[in-house]
Amino acid sequence: MDVTAESGAGWHHQHRDVSGGKLRPIVFGAVDGLVTNGSLIAGVGGGGLGRSALILTGLAGLVAGAVSMATGEYISVANQNELVAAEAAVERDRHARYPEIELAELTEVFIGYGADADAAAHVAQAINRDPETALRFHMREELGVDPSALPSPLTAGVASLVSCALGGLIPLLPFLLGSNSLVLALGIVAIALFLGGEAVGRVTGRRALVPGLRQLALGAVAVGIAYYIGRVAGSVL
Repeated sequence: MDVTAESGAGWHHQHRDVSGGKLRPIVFGAVDGLVTNGSLIAGVGGGGLGRSALILTGLAGLVAGAVSMATGEYISVANQNELVAAEAAVERDRHARYPEIELAELTEVFIGYGADADAAAHVAQAINRDPETALRFHMREELGVDPSALPSPLTAGVASLVSCALGGLIPLLPFLLGSNSLVLALGIVAIALFLGGEAVGRVTGRRALVPGLRQLALGAVAVGIAYYIGRVAGSVL
């Protein structure tokens, strides 16, 4: 067996996206839509209102929640990217005005990683020959970000819009299909929360049942509070 070829074939591998560019807005949007609309419907249903009111409330909550999530996600990611760009401009200016200081900082970084002074200086000089490479290295070391690998505000916004709308549609489905059962709708919400948590848990490599039960428990608290408030308000109004 050619051990070199075998080890070489398995040497290169790809990591999953851990920056939050796609997974975070999808998960956040879906859970937000599911819990928010589930809570709205639980509150209105707890107040004793009928199917028409539940559908109207659910549709309004779905649209408002999805648009709000998409807007907030787009603006937050865009603002974060603009902040990183501003800091990158500061770093570029420092490299242009104080190259010796920046080179010394880079050398100290490698010394901190355990390299001896000569090796650290050699590597720092090699990196410093390309201003963009030096910039990325300094940004990662000082701020923990890579200015060349920032998430897209549009992607984050669209992901949030679609996932939140789909999550918000789940509590509505029984009523749109003709059911009048609040218990059925909330049961579907509970199943969706658990399965959604388990799906994300598989992606992130977590132990089975823990992510699903955690998401189910948190969602149940929100829905339960909304239902109780709806019952109290319905008896008073």
